[in-house]
Amino acid sequence: MTHSFENLDPAQSVKVLPRHLAGPGAADPRTVWAFPFDGGWPFAQTDAGTAAAFSPCLRLQTTFDPQPEKPGSGTWTINAHRAPFTEPTWQITFDATTPAELLHDVHTELLDLYLEDRHSDQDRLFQDETAPHEVYAPLLTRGWSHAVKTDGTQTFLTPEGLGGVRHRYATSGSSGPAWRAWGGYPSEPHWRARFSFGTPTTLVAAFTASLISTEALQRTVQDVPAQTRRALYVATPAAKQPQGATHVAPPPPAPVPGRTR
Repeated sequence: MTHSFENLDPAQSVKVLPRHLAGPGAADPRTVWAFPFDGGWPFAQTDAGTAAAFSPCLRLQTTFDPQPEKPGSGTWTINAHRAPFTEPTWQITFDATTPAELLHDVHTELLDLYLEDRHSDQDRLFQDETAPHEVYAPLLTRGWSHAVKTDGTQTFLTPEGLGGVRHRYATSGSSGPAWRAWGGYPSEPHWRARFSFGTPTTLVAAFTASLISTEALQRTVQDVPAQTRRALYVATPAAKQPQGATHVAPPPPAPVPGRTR
């Protein structure tokens, strides 16, 4: 059985779907975070690639720990604090192998929430009233399956079974995250994302909206995970890029169901 990548040069640039199987792309913190660093958001990065950024009020902290000595390892983390230097009220973590465009869209939404709170009497970073169905209803419209268990979780799987979102809707006696997502085989996923209880549902909805977007992602053939290439669709082969060119352009923010800008 052949697939659409077999006759392509490893350095060939292609646009692929679905997004959850595209591979990580360009993991540049400044592009992923898209914060106004010239507007009071402190940013620092070591020679090893570890990076951190903070909101001016120090209630939001984002970090990237690439762990290059461990292939496939590394973590993107968002921590939100009700007051600076206290324990996080909620946390989001992404494996370093998560597609960069998904990360970009979540951080763009995070900045939007932060700015909305600054210019209103709301506190949506900690009192978000977005309903959970805003997260998963769009998945069902794209043909994802849905299963509910008596342990208080419901799981949504992609049509080909190589990705999913799990929601823990029962909060009593639970210690795990409220939402989980992954791409690849469940036993050995390419990437995983975790959203703790208290995370604004709006951010989870921004993630799933980006996850199912039909805007193809640009990758080189060699950067697409080999294990799941048969489930990928090559939208339009792109022209070869000059050596050293960036393979992933900063994506536009994905629309989030039920919200207006």
